[in-house]
Amino acid sequence: MKIIPVFYSADAEMAKNIVRACYKGGIRVFEFTNRGSAAGEVFEELVRMAAAECPEMELGIGSIVDGESCRRFVGTGAKFVVGPVFSADVMDVARELSVPYIPGAATPTEIFNAHRLGAPMVKVFPAAELGGPAFVKAVLAPMPWLPIMVTGGVEPTVENLTAWFRAGAKCVGIGSNLFPKELVAAGKWDEITELCTKTVTIVTDLKH
Repeated sequence: MKIIPVFYSADAEMAKNIVRACYKGGIRVFEFTNRGSAAGEVFEELVRMAAAECPEMELGIGSIVDGESCRRFVGTGAKFVVGPVFSADVMDVARELSVPYIPGAATPTEIFNAHRLGAPMVKVFPAAELGGPAFVKAVLAPMPWLPIMVTGGVEPTVENLTAWFRAGAKCVGIGSNLFPKELVAAGKWDEITELCTKTVTIVTDLKH
């Protein structure tokens, strides 16, 4: 898990097309965010579609800040849970249900504590505003074991992705930069697939 696309739409068909495009582009983990009243219904449709058409896709739910929401989405198929902040309530439910919880953190202390309390990965958010790759590198200098995912300001380019991973990030979350509004509005799913393929290739090449 090196790349996690992050997306929300109240339009179930649009969301399905986005997941399909990502899958065709080599993406195998996807975060649908809980950012609207339609999120629950759309997520259930995504789970059904993915089971039939994208069997290797791990669908997770993002923007979770309370245990009740965590329980509800895991009950409908979420394989992992992501939050913008750390919530002890969500951690307790995630642990009970045996699903990975990736909480958000913005300081060295928050990142350390979230990992110590059981988070297998900690989301540094908003990463670019916190200082970008330089911040991640500085945090990891005394604590290189911390598993950091960065979200916010990640771009699907060689320069940007190289900077994040060389700084020590284990994973990147990419939202609007992977799904340009004009492409989504025009339904240009093949172009989004191409962008996903390019991003996967860049990250894969960075391993060598």
